[in-house]
Amino acid sequence: MNVKNKNGFIDRKMLKRAIKDSFIKLSFKTQKENPVMFLVYLSSILTTLLWIASLCGYSDASPVFIFGITVILWFTVLFANFAEAIAEGRGKAQADALRASKRDVEAHRIPSVNRKDQIENVYSTALKKGDIVYVEAGEQIPADGDVIEGAASVDESAITGESAPVIREAGGDRSAVTGGTTLISDWLVIQVTHASGESFLDKMIAMVEGAARKRTPNEIALQIFLIALTIIFLLVTVSLYTYSAFSASLAGIANPISVTSLVALLVCLAPTTIGALLSAIGIAGMSRLNQANVLAMSGRAIEAAGDVDILMLDKTGTITLGNRQACEFIPVDGADMEELADAAQLSSLSDETPEGRSIVVLAKEKFNIRGRNLHELNMEFVPFSAKTRMSGVNLNGLEIRKGAMDAIKEYVEAHGHVYSKECQQVVEEISHKGGTPLIVAKDFKILGVIYLKDIIKQGVQEKFADLRKMGIRTIMITGDNPLTAAAIAAEAGVDDFLAEATPEGKLQMIRDFQAKGHLVAMTGDGTNDAPALAQADVAVAMNTGTQAAKEAGNMVDLDSSPTKLIEVVRIGKQLLMTRGSLTTFSIANDLAKYFAIIPALFMGLYPGLRALNIMHLHSAESAIFSAVIYNALIIIALIPLALKGVKYREVSASKLLTRNLLVYGAGGIIAPFIAVKVIDIIITALGII
Repeated sequence: MNVKNKNGFIDRKMLKRAIKDSFIKLSFKTQKENPVMFLVYLSSILTTLLWIASLCGYSDASPVFIFGITVILWFTVLFANFAEAIAEGRGKAQADALRASKRDVEAHRIPSVNRKDQIENVYSTALKKGDIVYVEAGEQIPADGDVIEGAASVDESAITGESAPVIREAGGDRSAVTGGTTLISDWLVIQVTHASGESFLDKMIAMVEGAARKRTPNEIALQIFLIALTIIFLLVTVSLYTYSAFSASLAGIANPISVTSLVALLVCLAPTTIGALLSAIGIAGMSRLNQANVLAMSGRAIEAAGDVDILMLDKTGTITLGNRQACEFIPVDGADMEELADAAQLSSLSDETPEGRSIVVLAKEKFNIRGRNLHELNMEFVPFSAKTRMSGVNLNGLEIRKGAMDAIKEYVEAHGHVYSKECQQVVEEISHKGGTPLIVAKDFKILGVIYLKDIIKQGVQEKFADLRKMGIRTIMITGDNPLTAAAIAAEAGVDDFLAEATPEGKLQMIRDFQAKGHLVAMTGDGTNDAPALAQADVAVAMNTGTQAAKEAGNMVDLDSSPTKLIEVVRIGKQLLMTRGSLTTFSIANDLAKYFAIIPALFMGLYPGLRALNIMHLHSAESAIFSAVIYNALIIIALIPLALKGVKYREVSASKLLTRNLLVYGAGGIIAPFIAVKVIDIIITALGII
């Protein structure tokens, strides 16, 4: 689904499609959706009619001048269409790839889970919500659904672009499957949750293609502002023409200002730059989110992400690595530390959990205790069970066990030994630090404690510090007890935490923040997260999560990475920054063009204006011609910025506003003066005017 070339912009196929779409978008119905560019569209039609009239001898300007203005105005409209088409191109390319993966396949429908032998082969388009299907390895999953029996590896590369398979199994938060993905091992029994045409893949195609995109409230508000500016400049232009005609009649001369010049002036003064790029900026924002493998169900969600000031993040997998790791061996009652490490490693050799493997690794690193010949040692492994809450090994008549404090205490006391007070003290210290203590006993005697702790991901403290600078408050959500949660929150650098989190607790916290005027973002993947996701302003559901979570969220992370929420906020802020920056540039442009063109245009009627013609443009016609050319070219020049977005900076809103005014405001004022003068010199030297 890659739509970029090696240089990171666009490929030739997309370019051809965008050029073709630019002409298709010249239809009246399409143009009227953008009021500012619709004015340019109508102006192009008017000057075309004026040029035809000039060929018949009815004109107040030369046919060559009118023709030149007409051509440039049509190019201005085409350039605006091209900006939108090139932004849509990325989504269309991705939609084409998704359509290629979506085909009508044969499905094995069964009456129930217990009747897999009664298979009815039907096409996937015939499946309805609630149907049960049986899928074997090598077959494509025919529809969206929940796994109700079985566990298998699924290739989701058609959707996520990632070749690594993922596990889908009945129960829990990894039971949802998507139609169009492929089963690569074992088998699954799936209950269909969406009929054909309503699937997640169908929604995804519609969203990335832009067909389902609606203008957001901020975008509508900005468009109303641009329309208001356009109406003001329309009134100004009409007034200028009326006043010049009146003045010319008093002086007994013909009006030196032609209708073509006034139409061109109106186009130059109207906010055409941002008007032409506004839609492209919004579409490109969604495209950048799609490239990050996040599907936004609405443009409103992306904008909300840009205004978020509260981030609620899961602890496990987001702030921490997801699994606790051994970081220290602490001997008690005079036990030797190396003996403790050796016993801890022996009891963990058959433990395939991340925690167990980390104990083996720590013993290797601390004391160089390495591989052993398990067969020669005649070891009998004792697996962990919910009943004993211990695991360990029997070796040459020795019993080595590791487990939770209460389980080991009961174990040693049951065999006539005393539970160590020093061990109890160490356990309490580790718990106060937010860690997990595992006690190791050898022949019913406690050797010491293994300190397991949540490992904070590298760089998260810096990320949270950057978010704090932007005025965003971070809240960690965890099922840990308050003591453990407080310790991890302090180490990670989050602003607050919600311990022993419940669905009701998450929901209430979001509502409390929203009642105080905050915008809240949250991630989630389980059915118990659905109420809070539905309430949050920005709700990122994991693709590996349940259908309930995905339905409740307004974004779906196809990579199922909880840390993606931070990237979503950055893209949302970048969208708003880009729109604000280009709006500032466009309005500054209009003001500059006004003061650059008006003196040159009217100094024939009012010689006193010659003093204000600081650019010393060749003539009124060359001034208009140069300004219109610049007006068209600046749209093309700014398309890469509209697509890529302005550089993201983690600064406060006030600093961002100051920078925009300095860079884009000042740039918008200076650029027209320089460009219009250069174009004036060129067209005069070439004898065009």
